[in-house]
Amino acid sequence: MSASTFPRTPLQPGGRPVPPLALGSWNTWDRMTGDEAIALIHRAVELDAGFFDVAYYNMGPHAENSRTDILFGEALRASGIKRADIVLCGKLWLWDWPNQGFRAQLVESLDRADLDRFDTLVIGDYLDAPDIPRLVSAVNELIAEGLVDSWGINNWRIEHTREALAESAAQSAAGPAFAQLKYGIARRSMAEGDAYGPLFADGTLTLQASDVFEGGILATGRTPQRKIGADVGGIRGRIAAVYPEVARVAAEFGVTPAALGIAFCLANPATVNVLFGASRVAQLEQNHAALALVRDHGAEVRAALAACWVDRDVRADGAW
Repeated sequence: MSASTFPRTPLQPGGRPVPPLALGSWNTWDRMTGDEAIALIHRAVELDAGFFDVAYYNMGPHAENSRTDILFGEALRASGIKRADIVLCGKLWLWDWPNQGFRAQLVESLDRADLDRFDTLVIGDYLDAPDIPRLVSAVNELIAEGLVDSWGINNWRIEHTREALAESAAQSAAGPAFAQLKYGIARRSMAEGDAYGPLFADGTLTLQASDVFEGGILATGRTPQRKIGADVGGIRGRIAAVYPEVARVAAEFGVTPAALGIAFCLANPATVNVLFGASRVAQLEQNHAALALVRDHGAEVRAALAACWVDRDVRADGAW
C-alpha cells in the first residue's frame, strides 16, 4: 500500500481513521467490466481511496433495480483485498420506513453484496419528518447486533439532525457521527452556512462531501445523459456557467477540474472524506492528485474559487 499524501481522520471522535477519498456505488460499478472493477478496487486501496459506499438502489425515486452493489461485491471477492484494509459504508432509506424496517434493509443489502457487516452507514432521503426516537432506537439495535459500528445522515433537514443528536443523548445511544451532504465548489450553503456549519465547527459532526461534481458537470463541463442528483434550487444552469472558471483554475494548479473539486472540499477542515464515482483507474489516479494539492495549496485553492459559489440564495437547511 502506498503512503498517503493526506492525513486520515475518523468519522467520529475515537473512531477508526478513514481514507480521505471514497468511491460511491450509484451508477458506478455497472459502468465497467468485472476485470476493470477488480483493478479499480486494488488501485483504490493503494491510493487511499479504500472507502466504499455500497447501497441497494431500489426504493422511492431510486426504484431502478440497480445491480451495482452486487457487481461491487463480486469484484471485491475476486480482488482478494483483505476486509481490514477497506472501509464499507452502507445505506438505509426512509422512503418506506418503518414499513420496511432497517434490519431488513441492511440484511438485504449485505446479502446482495455478500458482505457480513458495514463499518458505518448513512440513513438517506425522506419526504415526511421521520419518527426520530424510533429511528435512533432502531439504528442502535443494528450497532448492538454488530452489523455496523456507526451512522450518519444524508441531506437531512437541520432540525431533524439536531433532534436526532438530542434524542441519542437522551437514550444514551450512539447518535449520528457525520453528515453526508451535497457539497462542492458551487454548492456550499448547506455545509458552510448557518444550518450545519456550527455542528461542524464545534466537532459535533464531521462532513462527508458528496455530489461534488454536480453529476459530472464540474468535472467535464458536460451534463451526462444518465440519472444524476437533484437540482436543488433550480440552479444547475448557473453551476454549468462557472465550469470555464473551474477549468481555468484547475489548469493553473496543474490538475483536472475533478481533482480541483476534491481538493476544494478537503480544504474545509470539517471534511473527513470526499465521495465520488470513478469508472476507470486513470480517472481515480487523476483524482488522487487532489491530496497533494490540498496538502500544499489548500488555502490558495479555496481563495481562487471564491467567486464560484452559486447557491448563496438557495435554502440551505437540508432535505436535498
